Amino acid sequence: MVRNSPLSAVIGSVTVYAATPDGPRWLPGQDVVVEDGRITAISSGAERDRGLPYTDGSGGHLIPGFVNTHTHLQQSVLRGAGEGLPLLEWLHCVGEFTVAATAEQTYLAALAGGLELLRSGVTTVVEHMWPNPSDAVHAAALRALGELGIRVIFGRGVADRPDPSRKWGMDPRLLQPLPEVLQHISDLDARLAGSRITTALAIPNPRCLTPDGMAAVREHSDRTGKTISIHLLETDTDEDMCRLHAACSAVDYLDCGGLLGPRTLAVHCCRLDERGRAILAARGVAVSYNPLSNMRLGSGVAPVPEMLAAGIGVGLGVDGAASNDTQDMLLALRMGAYLQRVTHRRADLFGIDTMLRLATRGAGRALGDPAAHDGLAVGDRADLTLLRFDRDFACLPVRDPGATLLTTASPRVVDTVWVDGDPVLADGRSTRVDAGELAKRLSDMQ
Repeated sequence: MVRNSPLSAVIGSVTVYAATPDGPRWLPGQDVVVEDGRITAISSGAERDRGLPYTDGSGGHLIPGFVNTHTHLQQSVLRGAGEGLPLLEWLHCVGEFTVAATAEQTYLAALAGGLELLRSGVTTVVEHMWPNPSDAVHAAALRALGELGIRVIFGRGVADRPDPSRKWGMDPRLLQPLPEVLQHISDLDARLAGSRITTALAIPNPRCLTPDGMAAVREHSDRTGKTISIHLLETDTDEDMCRLHAACSAVDYLDCGGLLGPRTLAVHCCRLDERGRAILAARGVAVSYNPLSNMRLGSGVAPVPEMLAAGIGVGLGVDGAASNDTQDMLLALRMGAYLQRVTHRRADLFGIDTMLRLATRGAGRALGDPAAHDGLAVGDRADLTLLRFDRDFACLPVRDPGATLLTTASPRVVDTVWVDGDPVLADGRSTRVDAGELAKRLSDMQ
């Protein structure tokens, strides 16, 4: 596993999306100083004389790195899979690949998906692995992500109810005894010490854990402080199956099992009703909003305005490349706003400040990084993205950088990405991975 140390730098003469007492603002002509992976100064002074590595930010716009709160990187070699199928049929289609996936396929998929995320300004990704008994498959994904230098919350798949139909359980071929799974997570923690990767507990959905399984997962999360990521109410299936088999709603099933808490990240929630929103808010649960996947699979529209009004923290996710077909966070940013606008028939919903909050800090508490402010501030971790809108004439002229970012920006405008002050992407290219060689290996896949 690649070990990474925080670095220092100065990004000079840049327009910064900065935190201020009156909310986030674009401040031009700023020098941003990074020391040991943290921002130590944002000012219009001549900070470039500190003797640190210098990046000329003239003409650029500096924003916090995006936090992609949900994806399945193994699916990055399955683009277009199951097109036109409803969720359960689509899951069976993709599930066959998951069972057969090799370490080499997993490595290339994670490398490709992770690089695509970096190219769209993502500095942190919450990876949701399906349960898999193969240590080699997990090691391959972790090796790829370590090579990229991206920050990762790596959800190791957890389930204990077998069911070939996947209506009330998980594919038995992917299961192993729960104590072995939890021990494997502890083993991964030891391997990952000192890297930018931490582990989490990734639950496919409420139907995949028995009451005893939920208790074991909750105990492990409480003891270790780990995030619990779980698909919830993406469609009606969770609700229907929980009422059929447990005589209660999906939210109540998880609540009775103790799985709802401040470190729980509920993914999708397209069918979350008012009562469910009240329970999630009371328990401090955060939600990952995945608009492109929800549109692609016809799952519905997550009630994000109602979640926010209830006090639920909401983050933005791209979901796996088999249900979205890209790992483009900028596209998710745009479509996440537009989907809510067309649903509510209001053009004034989800402007750039709201969408940047969702894309950077919205689910922070569940991920162990509580949101204190919007925009960049002294003391923040130096996970940063430098945008150059002049890399794409479709963004010019820039009358309002926020409007440009929301409505026209694409990965073409992402110039430099820093993680812990370390430039892992420069001039739009990985500083660590040969993209040409990766493209060749992907093209040669059978």
